[in-house]
Amino acid sequence: MDVYEAVTSRRAVRGFTDRPVPRRVLERVLSAAAWAPSGSNLQPWRAYVVTGGPLAELKRRAGERVAAGDPWDEREYEMYPPALKSPYHERRSAFGHERYSALGVAREDWEARQRAAAANWDCFGAPAALFCYIDRDMGRPQWSDIGMYLQTVMLLLRAEGLHSCPQMAWSVYRKTVAEILSPPDELVLFCGMSIGFEDATVGYARTGRAPLDETVTFVEG
Repeated sequence: MDVYEAVTSRRAVRGFTDRPVPRRVLERVLSAAAWAPSGSNLQPWRAYVVTGGPLAELKRRAGERVAAGDPWDEREYEMYPPALKSPYHERRSAFGHERYSALGVAREDWEARQRAAAANWDCFGAPAALFCYIDRDMGRPQWSDIGMYLQTVMLLLRAEGLHSCPQMAWSVYRKTVAEILSPPDELVLFCGMSIGFEDATVGYARTGRAPLDETVTFVEG
């Protein structure tokens, strides 16, 4: 698989089989991803890979919280600005419409939407998950380094025939994640990432992208 195919075939998969992901594959991917760029080579990411019994226990505990209607953990960072301006508001709305329409969930069916969202904390059935942390003393440039690292991981997973789903949703169950991982206090959970082989029986809608001239300006001589 070449780089272009990896980029264009990568998407947030929300349905995985229980086929195990070999440890050697995960090690190969993460060893190569370590070459992702970061300012002054700080490499500010701290990743935890969870499989088997620990992941099953995490899913169980998260599922219990969902079933009990426990309030979310207080966010340690702002996921989106309080008021998204155009065109970002429209893009987010379009994503929500496409996502829930593919599941046959009506906009006004709040309970069904909540059930669909709850699948996040089962990792959509994936047999492996990655949790990415960053030191809370780091600044915005280092948070952007985290994004480059995660994208590199996801593209390498595609090269291995695997799919993924990055999930900031785990940040609101960060205390449950910490019960399993015991991360140092100085770390902030940025996101989780479900990893595995796609379940082709699960329907999905491929979200579109803005036209090039909407996001890119060429300045030529």
